[in-house]
Amino acid sequence: MLLNKARAAGWRVAVRGTDAARLAWLDEKLWLGANDGFLPHGIAGGPHDSDQPILLTVGAADNGATCVMSVDGAAVTAEEVASLERVCILFDGNDPDQLNTAREHWKALKDASASAQYWSEESGRWEKKAET
Repeated sequence: MLLNKARAAGWRVAVRGTDAARLAWLDEKLWLGANDGFLPHGIAGGPHDSDQPILLTVGAADNGATCVMSVDGAAVTAEEVASLERVCILFDGNDPDQLNTAREHWKALKDASASAQYWSEESGRWEKKAET
């Protein structure tokens, strides 16, 4: 859903993870999506990285990304938040390790005076819970 919204906004997206195998899993899931909702994407390291509107990567993106979606605790800096259209840090709030990592990211961004919002869907729909 977030990738669709980012593409609808015209953003090029880097999905940044910490594990190449996990990104390969995500790549497979994106290929198995609905035929009418295909999301053009690739895994970093290919010959056409700069052409990919969505690039799955464990490092820096080479696709002119204007939006970074961090998964599995991948780091995001305050400088990136300031220079990009959007940064999303995605985590499972029911996983204590992911929750702690997300809290560390929130604190680091807050301490760096980066603009940040925390959204939750625990009520069944997305609601803004906090903002800096």
